[in-house]
Amino acid sequence: MESEKSEQMKIMVSACLMGENCKYNGENNLNEKVLNYVKGHQVITVCPEVMGGLPTPRIPAEIVNNVVTTKDGRNVDKEFRTGAEMALQIAKENQIDLVVLQSRSPSCGPKQIYDGSFSGKKIEGQGVLAKLLIENGFRVIDVEDLL
Repeated sequence: MESEKSEQMKIMVSACLMGENCKYNGENNLNEKVLNYVKGHQVITVCPEVMGGLPTPRIPAEIVNNVVTTKDGRNVDKEFRTGAEMALQIAKENQIDLVVLQSRSPSCGPKQIYDGSFSGKKIEGQGVLAKLLIENGFRVIDVEDLL
């Protein structure tokens, strides 16, 4: 029993991947691979957009010239960064071992994000939370990289 406990990790996961309806469109990205991967581990879910005060559903946002902006042109950068800072604090307080984030999200995308044109075009880059966690030394992986 002790050996099992020592192998248990603390994993932070994008809340939408665990089935929470917090996506911009009011839905989720429930992911069976994530559910199986985190079994037996301590899981902490975060949605930085909701934590930063944005409603669900909400107008889609992308990073435009380093500022998170909604499709209708509203600046929501402060909300995204506030939520990311809150999630970072949770990661630090809980000494998170691994973070599994949603691909392409302007908050959580660890490797790739949309280009800011709202055309569906993807570019190399990181969402606000992913970048903050990586800069603070956390191990961050893209949900698409789970085996």
